[in-house]
Amino acid sequence: MSTLRITIDDNSGFCFGVVYAIQMAEDILDEQGYLHCLGDIVHNDVEVERLQQRGLRIINHEQLRQLQNETVLIRAHGEPPQTYQIALQNNLTLIDASCPVVLKLQNRIKTSYDKSDKIYIYGKHGHAEVIGLLGQTGNQAVVFESMEELLQYDLPPKITLYSQTTKSTDSFYSIKSRLEGQGYEVNANDTICRQVSNRDKELRKFAAKYDKVVFVSGTKSSNGKVLYQVCKDTNPETYFVSKVEQLEPGWFSAGDLVGICGATSTPMWLMEQVRDALLKYEL
Repeated sequence: MSTLRITIDDNSGFCFGVVYAIQMAEDILDEQGYLHCLGDIVHNDVEVERLQQRGLRIINHEQLRQLQNETVLIRAHGEPPQTYQIALQNNLTLIDASCPVVLKLQNRIKTSYDKSDKIYIYGKHGHAEVIGLLGQTGNQAVVFESMEELLQYDLPPKITLYSQTTKSTDSFYSIKSRLEGQGYEVNANDTICRQVSNRDKELRKFAAKYDKVVFVSGTKSSNGKVLYQVCKDTNPETYFVSKVEQLEPGWFSAGDLVGICGATSTPMWLMEQVRDALLKYEL
């Protein structure tokens, strides 16, 4: 019998945008037995595999161009305008599960672009959400991942600043402050999702309470990599796993208080599997 005392973080698990997308997918899978999804519905391999077993078919943009007369799910990250144009041309029915926070950001960027603002987006190059944001500007906006990268550009006197919804609010406002300190006029648009951006503060408090922390996340999740590092910085005895099989009994000692947490793309059922596995350990 395990002597570990285990708690799952109540604030971890899917954000509401991912919950919404997966619920929509499951409803359609129940109705018709299969569904095409443009890109991984969530950056978590085991959750994607679970849905694929139910009939979810992951396709890329090239496959989308070849698809005719089918139903396709748009995931929470959102899509650029070109995707909707392809859907019209190919008689595709789109089930749009774009996160409302992302849609709001897309609309604001499109409005800025229509006013000929000089748009700079703080985000990860090539990220699905960022590709959708860039599409609102005809790919004319500048994406940057750090202040150092941004300063490599010949910046205009007036900058319209946006951010990927999952970036840190502290980093966003630090960039705004540094730009203003260098004499630039900055129109900063804060559309960062607080459910995601506040996770780092919540996780610091959570990780500090335990002897050991198990952070559960898919390896493709940008959010997961950041939040894992938050936990690791707070509690060096933090371990990253993507699935139950990666747990190692040697990480734990009898009587340990163990906290289990995860990314916004980590399903609660997976964290519960990790807990159940740990409860079987005999230490």
